[in-house]
Amino acid sequence: MNKIRRSVYRLYLTTTTSTGSLFAGHLPSCSSFRSRQISSSCKMSSREQTQKATRSEGEVIFEEIKGKGVITLNRPKALNALNLSMIESIFPVLKEWESANKQFVIIKAEGGKAFCAGGDIKSVTDSAKEGSNLYKEFFKREYFLNNLIGTLTVPYIALIDGITMGGGVGLSVHGPYRLFPDVGGSYFLPRLGGKLGLYLALTGYRLKGGDTFKAGVATHMCQSNMLPMLEQDLISLDSHKPQDIEQVLKKYHDQCPDIKKPFSLDPHMVDINKFFNAGSVEEIISNLNKSGSEWGKKTAENLGKMSPTSLKISLKLLEVGATLDLQECLQIEYRLTQRCCEDHDFIEGVRALLVDKDQNPKWKPNTLEGVTNATVDKYFSELPSDRELAL
Repeated sequence: MNKIRRSVYRLYLTTTTSTGSLFAGHLPSCSSFRSRQISSSCKMSSREQTQKATRSEGEVIFEEIKGKGVITLNRPKALNALNLSMIESIFPVLKEWESANKQFVIIKAEGGKAFCAGGDIKSVTDSAKEGSNLYKEFFKREYFLNNLIGTLTVPYIALIDGITMGGGVGLSVHGPYRLFPDVGGSYFLPRLGGKLGLYLALTGYRLKGGDTFKAGVATHMCQSNMLPMLEQDLISLDSHKPQDIEQVLKKYHDQCPDIKKPFSLDPHMVDINKFFNAGSVEEIISNLNKSGSEWGKKTAENLGKMSPTSLKISLKLLEVGATLDLQECLQIEYRLTQRCCEDHDFIEGVRALLVDKDQNPKWKPNTLEGVTNATVDKYFSELPSDRELAL
């Protein structure tokens, strides 16, 4: 397996008035911020302009500036949701920049509202219902890209300003779908410390603002209105040494007021680590109901609304992922994407949330008791050899 490179920076942007959030699980792993236009305010000197080369694939813009590579997601009307053509345009450019030994790579987004609102889920579910190959190719190419980001030999900096779900997390965190933590969620969520990752995966709790840093999802924070200056400072660096990049990021991180705010889950972390330290979803819910607290009762009620199949798959996925490397996690998650696309609950969840928007999904089975161990194991079983994800 490839060794995972450590020079990955996940910079979340915030303002004193915004509400950022990141959650993982049945509603995709997501961070959202009320943000500002981020890519048009960064001014370059005339000398830097002469060292800038731009090429556009329409929905993605690639720039080479002073030995650095800059990727801009350029699908703002669709909240920069990731589609197959975007994935297929980013992958070869990243490979090219890695081979050319760029000083580092920055990825950001256009539009000021979203970094990347996940994958183009409606097209994927339509493909699954129609029996076409799009859902197979989409996830396979996406996971190839996630793995490349996770093993890139040049530093990779994600400037995450705006709504960020599923596929957007994959572009940044190593850089879940509707039913389970994907894009490497099984790798990073179990490593957040204690049972926090499992709590996020099962409940879909939203981490706001500085919570993303305190939870260990983000490596740095920055106020949105300071992003153009930060980006300019990064582009102006004559060094690609991690310590020099770190110094720039830390300068802006230390000025962000959100890092001084308490972690929103601090009052509940003892209970999270206690009640979610269980061998089954049924035991977790029982622990919560027996807690006698209003928080425990509401958390149990929230879990009762989720897909029972999703809950059990998510629990096993994080248990397994805690002992695997990124490539092994992506291979297992790819199996789950295929099985879920061919099953009921994923398509039903998309229908209830995005298509009909009635917020009333009909899960099958609709009870935890109806989801047997054999059913869960089937999701994790190997695909036919020609469909396995080979990394």
